[in-house]
Amino acid sequence: MTSNSRIHLNVFVPTTGHHEASWLHPGTQPERLTDIGYYRETAAIAERGTFDSLFLADQLAIGRSVKHVAQGKLEPLTLLSALAGATERIGLIATASTTYSEPYNLARQFASLDHISGGRAGWNIVTSWSAEAAGNFGLSQRNSHSDRYRRATEYVEVVRKLWDSWEDDARLHDRATGVYADTDRIHAIDHEGEEFRVRGPLDLPRPPQGHPVLVQAGSSEEGRAFAARYAEAIFTAQQQLPDAQAFYADVKRRAVGFGRDPDGIKILPGLSPILGSTEAEARAREEELNDLTIPAVGLKHLSQRFDGFDFTRFRLDDLIPAEAFPRPATVQGAQSRSQVILDIVDRERPTLRGLLRRLAGGRGHKVLAGTPAAIADHIQLWVEQRAADGFNIMPATVPTGLADFVDEVVPILRKRGLFRTDYAGRTLRDHYGLVRPASRYARSA
Repeated sequence: MTSNSRIHLNVFVPTTGHHEASWLHPGTQPERLTDIGYYRETAAIAERGTFDSLFLADQLAIGRSVKHVAQGKLEPLTLLSALAGATERIGLIATASTTYSEPYNLARQFASLDHISGGRAGWNIVTSWSAEAAGNFGLSQRNSHSDRYRRATEYVEVVRKLWDSWEDDARLHDRATGVYADTDRIHAIDHEGEEFRVRGPLDLPRPPQGHPVLVQAGSSEEGRAFAARYAEAIFTAQQQLPDAQAFYADVKRRAVGFGRDPDGIKILPGLSPILGSTEAEARAREEELNDLTIPAVGLKHLSQRFDGFDFTRFRLDDLIPAEAFPRPATVQGAQSRSQVILDIVDRERPTLRGLLRRLAGGRGHKVLAGTPAAIADHIQLWVEQRAADGFNIMPATVPTGLADFVDEVVPILRKRGLFRTDYAGRTLRDHYGLVRPASRYARSA
């Protein structure tokens, strides 16, 4: 690797950290979850580390474990609009659902964020697998996995048409003639499909990036096909190098089948680093967090991943037979994550208690306790071995875990010539090295 920006790093900002017991740790601030200052400070740390982006997840229902897990985070698009004015270069990625929203509103919201931030917006496309969310939108049950992806495919097509509906040069600002815009360059999209009928055009000019960057996180069969067709960054959960390499090669191959440049997709596995000056110190910090966990919370999270399967039928210190788990292909929620969990059970044969502690830090994403050099080695190896284009960093605790990574791991990556020392561009597309798409309605198109 010769480019000093070859590795891409995003920070996934949760509430107090990615460890489910993080709010109980003295290095976190659960009382500040609705304080904009908390997020400004976190974003400043990430921007100091020249991260590509700051990513906010979202869920459309209160969590089952609110009694024992800090919740109450702010709505992502609203929060990122506020952070756009407090940051200069870092990308701003928000999660938004194709299942419980309409394309016109969402296209307008992300176009607005892209204008407000000067071209730093990204949309993490989700189909909302949580069963609890359905009841908040007048439904007695969630749609099937296949139905959600079918709707999402048409949804993204509509949104991209709306972002294109103003050509880049549609605004004339001609005071002499009194003409603000050339209406021949503003287009109704007149979309009529199975799920949506949308006339268009959008009611604001084309976003600075043309299209805000499209991000996706599904790794099931349908999720991979969707990602290969649309995604420009993929957040994925991978535990083992060979599995990550296979996923990387598969998605890039599928992208070529859609006529896309495989380098136009950045694959970013989740990584939750826990740092120590020695490996023993790092592992002690991991154990300290695991010792704060409440088994009932982990059981609820595990049950949710498997469509409500009741794991309380097993004792905490029982070995769980892999055949006792529902098969991932039958899961109507997050199929790919349930497969990651089942692979851990097959490979490691943990007790139920051991599995809950294993999942407490990343819920299927890789947790790595080690020295800064060891974390940097892992990142470098996976990128060099074509298992990743970078990582979605998931600090176990926020802000302390993020600050540790920026101050101790980023300098090593920079010294090795693997990561930027400063931003070279101003947009999220610049950071990822992605082309700006032309409007499909432009005359040159």
